[in-house]
Amino acid sequence: MKYTIWLGTAIAALLMVGGSQGIAQSSLQVRVKRWLDVRQTTGSVRMLENGKSQPALVGSRLVSIGDGIDTGSNSTALLGVDTNVGFVTVAENTSLRIQKLEIAPDNGRVTHLSVTKGQARLKVRPFTHRGSDLKIQTPAGFSGVRGTEFGLAIQPNGKTGLAVLDGKVNSIAQGKEIPVPRGFQNFTIPGESPSTPVPLKDDTGLKYEFEKVVERGVRKVRLVGQTDPVNSVIVDGTPRDTDRSGRFTADLLPVGSTPALSFQVTVTTPLGKQQVYDLVFR
Repeated sequence: MKYTIWLGTAIAALLMVGGSQGIAQSSLQVRVKRWLDVRQTTGSVRMLENGKSQPALVGSRLVSIGDGIDTGSNSTALLGVDTNVGFVTVAENTSLRIQKLEIAPDNGRVTHLSVTKGQARLKVRPFTHRGSDLKIQTPAGFSGVRGTEFGLAIQPNGKTGLAVLDGKVNSIAQGKEIPVPRGFQNFTIPGESPSTPVPLKDDTGLKYEFEKVVERGVRKVRLVGQTDPVNSVIVDGTPRDTDRSGRFTADLLPVGSTPALSFQVTVTTPLGKQQVYDLVFR
């Protein structure tokens, strides 16, 4: 069974599920309602509906193009796709939008979603019809799926980490398609082809050191860290970009401003595993 993920500079995605009605009925199109519904929320979660932002309430439905969910810090949401076709777990500081909700000619469901920032994990039941399909677009490209479980982590610069727990996903960017099978991960940087998949780690490990730097005559402490390149990193509430090796930096307070400099680093894998590090420089 084939699953596809396209990763590029636009932002959109697509989910299809459904059954065949037969040739005699195919010419008779019956409008079927499609939706994403809010199953759970924690913290600050807002729902964008018909261009209006409001607190997301459990049981609310998103049905139109442009509708979506925005989560704040330490906030999450669980969305259901139609009648348990699939589920989307939306992590903190994440924006998700509907691009399209349709019924395919063979009665399969078509859902286009966009995730522009943050982290999301999707679990979709195996599709039984050829017209069924799931695609999600991020700033780095597209992710298309047909019944699988996988996660995405999107950094501020659009770099997208992908981890496939079950099924198979195709990463597509810059005209190149890279299959990512079950138990593998890869990442895509905007403007580049997807990286070669490697075995899934789901590792929140962090290596770090402090550097003293001088900027405009002011001595500061700089944090230099490294984690798995598919992970997302937040330093004191601010998302940070990592390079292709997973390295990132963050400038801290001037030296001597306080007896000790402390800050918090949160590392999150594409599948949503999270580790919080409280670091202190003395």
